[in-house]
Amino acid sequence: MRYYYAEHQTAYRQLEREGLTQWNDLFGESWTFDDFPNRAFLESVLDRLPPSGDVLEYGCGTGPAACFLAARGFRVDAIDLIPEAIALARGFARERGVSVNFGVQDMCAMPVGSKQYDVILDSYCLQSIVTDPDRASVLTAVRDRLKPNGHYILSTAMYDADRVYDGDFRYDATTGICYERTTEPTDDAVQLDNTWYLPHRRHLHPEALRAELERAGLHVVSQQGGDVVATRPG
Repeated sequence: MRYYYAEHQTAYRQLEREGLTQWNDLFGESWTFDDFPNRAFLESVLDRLPPSGDVLEYGCGTGPAACFLAARGFRVDAIDLIPEAIALARGFARERGVSVNFGVQDMCAMPVGSKQYDVILDSYCLQSIVTDPDRASVLTAVRDRLKPNGHYILSTAMYDADRVYDGDFRYDATTGICYERTTEPTDDAVQLDNTWYLPHRRHLHPEALRAELERAGLHVVSQQGGDVVATRPG
């Protein structure tokens, strides 16, 4: 089982049990389904996007951003690797009377030959895709699935000097990888100082994120911390 699966499955099962609506609810944050963390950023870039364009959101979770765009006339496909997340997202879309094509899919293993989109959206998923090969796979998929001059709209957690990594967590300042201690050498685990760790998050500095996107063949149009608009050059 890949490093990113178990944590996310556990989280969405807890959301379902407790009647919560989105990931941040698990950490005591006061978001409603329709007032999600990157809503203000999405609203600020809507005028750059083609009306009624084709959108793919990967790592959609329970679907607040996908439903937001569908309600504004976009044709939205939205995927997540956790079936429980997709089941919740479909229910929230029905409640709001919006049409979103939700599906279970791991963005790190997207099949070849998928359709292309005007917009690809990441609402705080990329920081959970940690290793270099996985991130390269995701960003290659983004580039390949964007139409020429299409927009990649990214919100991701970044390095924060005030964030504390202690207890079971360890941060590698060279790579931006945060590791979490594990009890045994499972798939994807690495050994650091005779202790096993799993990749947990990737918290980059803004310039490192920009360089990563540009290496993937994307052109960064604007960046404010972890809120990025990039395009696939035509």
